[in-house]
Formats: sequence, structure tokens, C-alpha cells
Amino acid sequence: MLRQNLQQKLLQKLSPQQIQFIKLLQVPTVSLDTRIKEELEENPALEDLSLANMNEPIEEYPDRDPDDTFNSEDGQESMDEFNVDDYLQDDNINDFGSKYEQNGDDDDERKEIPIAVQNSFFESLQAQLDLEPLSDKDFRIGQQIIGSLDDDGYLRRPINSLIDDLAFSQNVFAEEEEVLEILKVIQTFDPAGVGARDLQECLLIQLQKREQTQSVVKAIRVVEDYLDEFTKKHYDKLERALNMDSEELKEVIHEILKLNPKPGDSNAVTTKQLQIIPDFHISNNDGVLFLTLNSKNAPELRVSRSYQDMFEHYDKSAQKDKKLKEAVQFVKQKLDSAKWFIDAIKQRQQTLLKTMNAIMHYQYDYFLTGDDKNLKPMILKDIADRIGMDISTVSRVANSKYVQTEFGTFLLKSFFSEAIQMESGEEVSNKEVKKILEECIGKEDKRRPLADEKLTEILKEQGYNIARRTVAKYREAMNIPVARLRKEL
Repeated sequence: MLRQNLQQKLLQKLSPQQIQFIKLLQVPTVSLDTRIKEELEENPALEDLSLANMNEPIEEYPDRDPDDTFNSEDGQESMDEFNVDDYLQDDNINDFGSKYEQNGDDDDERKEIPIAVQNSFFESLQAQLDLEPLSDKDFRIGQQIIGSLDDDGYLRRPINSLIDDLAFSQNVFAEEEEVLEILKVIQTFDPAGVGARDLQECLLIQLQKREQTQSVVKAIRVVEDYLDEFTKKHYDKLERALNMDSEELKEVIHEILKLNPKPGDSNAVTTKQLQIIPDFHISNNDGVLFLTLNSKNAPELRVSRSYQDMFEHYDKSAQKDKKLKEAVQFVKQKLDSAKWFIDAIKQRQQTLLKTMNAIMHYQYDYFLTGDDKNLKPMILKDIADRIGMDISTVSRVANSKYVQTEFGTFLLKSFFSEAIQMESGEEVSNKEVKKILEECIGKEDKRRPLADEKLTEILKEQGYNIARRTVAKYREAMNIPVARLRKEL
């Protein structure tokens, strides 16, 4: 049975402009230039002024006039109220905050850094295959094997699957023995260990290519029969099984540690690594910190003035036909979109500055010294309360933004930490505890590394009352293995 009722709800919805701002806020500086270029390509009403004004002074917080709100009524105004002057701005005004000072000619700054020409890992293997005296069938089998290797240089794909690939893709029917025979040929290629099907085979291939000294022969036996004990560092079991003393075992282990477990990595193609571009720069001037925003890769934008003639023609025309009105309305939508995007960029930079300024003052002693022991416990809510914004906004800023200081470049997220209460009642950052753990492990006797229980006792002696499981959690967070795996001969 159908029923009709009336309900009253209170809903909160984000406007398209707010959604656009949220997306821009979480974009890291290194990707912001790409995002702006996409907008420039999609919206002809948006112009880039950075090429005309490359050298702008650094602007420091908080001297900019904030523009934290969007006018959601802009898109609703009628054609009669539309004024193109509202969308135009002075070319000489820098609307995008500070820039690091740039030296040299503008042309030099736009030059691409050259990358050395180098054969890729797979091209190198293919070149070696070309030199082998193989039949056409064996050559195609070799090509299939090389193409099936992963980036580490391993053949993870089963032989039966390779046979099926050859049959379906190249119309080559091969037996398992034929594929294995060509695989042995590829395993003789450089780098040593390529074409192995697991770690054990990879290490054995490399050892068998070495000069067969006594240490190498024993290393082969360790890899063949005691690889599990070796990886778990059960050195006492290896000494008993191989009837060796610790010095002999040390030489054997040294031979194994010289091997490359990922032969594909050494010949990988040269790629342009992701460059960390700091969003902020903090400088120390006689104990006074100064915060600047890096807007080098955020071009100055403005609404295009080329559309002004169109509106002047529209205003002067006696007959305003339907087609012309539709064209003007389309252009107005693009102008609105351009204005909203410019406002979003402005608000993004104001939010970044506001958040970083609060973090800098909260951790003032740390930014003066760079000592982790001066890092105060700080959570997202602490900064959100200071700047009057939501925790999610602070999280978006902290997760992808970097700050350059006199003692390094850091992710903002690294300054947030939980509090640990000492026996004296004082609260300290857990980063301070991690720093002490790292120092203790760095100074330990590697022949008798400190267990988590011993590390807990050391911390308690210094007044840090934490549990063993907490020590284990911090150790794992710093990618430090357990004591047994840190043991050395």
C-alpha cells in the first residue's frame, strides 16, 4: 500500500566550487603545475601570466589579503547584470603568493635536463640473444622468455604458460625441454642471475659464475641446503651443520651478501625520479622564524581579456539574436569557471599558509634547533582548533606537503605525533622515544643485539614508562628487524 508523508531533513552539501577547492588542496606542489595546465587546456577563458612575470618577490605570511570564500551566486546572475570587467584583473598584480627567487635567464629555467641514452634491461638481453647462434624457433622462444621476465629479472611465469603463449600468440609449438634449454642459455646472460625462477636459483647462478674458491663452494652448499637457516640468521645451526668456526662462516656469508638478489634492478632503464618540491620554506634569522610559500610551479592566472571585444560587440549590436545570446552565455560559463578556479587557487594557498604557520608556531623550538627531542606531541585536532578549520582539511594539507628547513626537507605529516607520559608526569612526543630507540640499536653489539625486553628496560631507566609491545610497534614502524635478524658475526 502506497503512503505519502512529509519529512523535514537537515542536509549539508558541498558546492561545486568547494569540491574543486578540496581537490586542489590535496594536490602536492609537484603535481599542481600539471593540474593547472589541464585547466588551461580545457578552459580557453583562462590565461597564464607566469611567462610574462617570471621574477616576483617572495611574499611572507600573513601579508596577503585572504579570499577564503566563493561567491556561489556568480553563475546565477542574468545576462543583463553581466559585466566582463568583474572578471578582469591587473596584469601586474601577483595573485599567487610567494616565489623563490630565481637566478639566470628565463630561457635557461625552461630547459629540460638531458637524460643519458641507455639501453633498457630488456633491450640489453635482446642484444645478447641476437648474438646467439639459434634457430628461428629457438630465437622466438628466447624472445618470449625475455618478454616474460619481471622488473627484477625473474621468470615468475610457469613453463607451461610460456608454451601456451608461444602457441597462441606466435604459432610456435614447443616442448617443455626446448623451453628449458633456451632458458639455460638466457641464464648465462649478463647481469648474472637473470632468468632465475626464485631467489635460490638466482643466487646459485651468480655463485656458479664466480671463481670456485673454497668460500664460494661452501656458499653454494649453504644456498642449496641451508638457505632458510641463512635468511633467519641461525648461524649456530650453520656452524654445526657445516662443521665451521665463526670466522669461516663469516667469509661464506660475505660471499653470499655480495650477490644481487634482484639482477634486473642494476640494468633498469634510467627514469626521471619524482622530485620533492617543498611547499614551504622556513628560515631562521637570529632566533626568529620566517615562513614563505613556494609558488614557483603555480602560474599566475587571469581571466582572458580576448573575450572583452565579444561583449562590447554584443552590447553595441542593435539586434541580439538567439545564436549570439547562446554564444555569449557559453562564454560566460567559461568565464565563471575560470574565476572559480582562480579563487580556488588563492584559497588553496591561503589555507596552506594558515596551516603551516600554525604548525611552525606550535613546534617553534623544534624548527629553531632541528632536535627531535624538542618536538611536542601534536595531533591534527590541535592545529584544526588553532586555525578554525576541519580536521580533514588539516589532514589533506599534512599528507602531501613538504617544508624545507635549515636541517632538511620534511613531510608535514612527520611533525604530528602522539603523547607519551613520563614517570614525572611530563608529556613528550613518541618521536623522542623512537629517536632514543634508534640510538640504542645503533650503538648495540651486533653480535648480541638488544631484544625488545632489554630496550624496554633501557627506556624505563630513562623515565619512559612504555610497554614491550609498544617498543615492538615503534621498532617495526622504523623498519628495524627483531634482534635475531640484526645479529652479525
